[in-house]
Amino acid sequence: MKALYILFIALAATISANAQVPSPLTQKHKRILILNASAHIGNGEFIQNSAVGIENGKILFVKNALTNTYMASEWDTVITAIGKHIYPGFIAANLTIGLTEIDAVRATRDFDETGTMNPNVRSLIAYNTDSKVMYTIRTNGILVTQSTPRGGIISGTSSIMALDGWNWEDAVYKADDGVHLNWPRKYQSAGWWAEPAPSSQNEKYNKTRDEIYAFFDQALAYSSEKDPVETNLRLEAMRGIFAGSQRLFIHVDYAPEMNDVIDFSRRFNLKFPVIVGGYDAHLLAAVLLENNFSVMLGRPHELPKFDEDYTYSCYQSAFKLKQTGVPFCIQAEGEMEVMNARNLPFLAGTAWAYGLTEEEAVASISLNVAKILGIDDRIGSLEAGKDATLFISDGNALDMKSNNVSFAMIKGNYIDLDNHQKQLSRKYEHKYDLE
Repeated sequence: MKALYILFIALAATISANAQVPSPLTQKHKRILILNASAHIGNGEFIQNSAVGIENGKILFVKNALTNTYMASEWDTVITAIGKHIYPGFIAANLTIGLTEIDAVRATRDFDETGTMNPNVRSLIAYNTDSKVMYTIRTNGILVTQSTPRGGIISGTSSIMALDGWNWEDAVYKADDGVHLNWPRKYQSAGWWAEPAPSSQNEKYNKTRDEIYAFFDQALAYSSEKDPVETNLRLEAMRGIFAGSQRLFIHVDYAPEMNDVIDFSRRFNLKFPVIVGGYDAHLLAAVLLENNFSVMLGRPHELPKFDEDYTYSCYQSAFKLKQTGVPFCIQAEGEMEVMNARNLPFLAGTAWAYGLTEEEAVASISLNVAKILGIDDRIGSLEAGKDATLFISDGNALDMKSNNVSFAMIKGNYIDLDNHQKQLSRKYEHKYDLE
């Protein structure tokens, strides 16, 4: 039996000290026991002094360490985490992680294809596990992402990926989980944030909406044919939407358009419609519930959309929606979304400060996300039978002052928490020390 203590774990020693992108680590230990950490289960439960057993990459149990006894000799590795916090891996939904590296360099952007209707475009095969940015994100506990394309009316098909692996085949959690539809706006904004101009009606709204209906009518007719005479890749990519094996993620913020989206969902009998953004979702909560909608809320760290809104309106959006009973999660899409994805825990922390309980805030970026994406049977919470995709933080992971991830696993494998930013920090840390 090999005893390890979090304070002295140095997984980076397994790779070259000068490496900028950590290599996936080989897991040698089959039975791992983590003792005495404060466990945030992800489903609303909390255990002050926990015992988490892991066997062959799966969570064996999560119990109270004070009321159960364990034989150290039965475990390959025992990790003592007194005073620390253990969480399920956080899930960053609706982001271009793995699809872009430097937003200002076009050659590194692989998330936006030409054309307007591209459901056949798959983020899966474009996912880059050698992205340097990816390794700066997981050091804050974000271990899984929904890698999502952008652009056009139908951007393409997203996939759920782990932030670790030699290639996309290693990293995939769920391939082609859903298609992303960008619903047009009825009103167009003008000016910019410092000098806004009055909004005007979008004269192309009805035309674009009709194009969406026409495409979905065509796709529905195509999907009703088991063996079409000619294969149409765009329409073939829509089969899962009507069969119920894929989600349709509809990117829309405001109530006027959301009413049309609800009618659209009824028209095509969508099984798993998801609103992405949902700034006004709390205003239509009853209808959204009635029609089986879930909501991926836009990031709370944004300015309010309307002049009459309170400055903290976005901070309270999660709490408002939670009160209605509509299933929701928090996502971080927006300006420099990939680089800022590391702040996802702190977005949940803001929602905690503005109405959610601490455990509800944890769920908003873990189990709630997993449920909306349809992978809650594998990840999202610290429960028996699920993958050991989890991490330990020295302090509260939702607090930017105390968040310090010192240990993490994806699919039961240790991951190296080093990255090029940490390497640069170490390089220059003592540059100006006095001799």
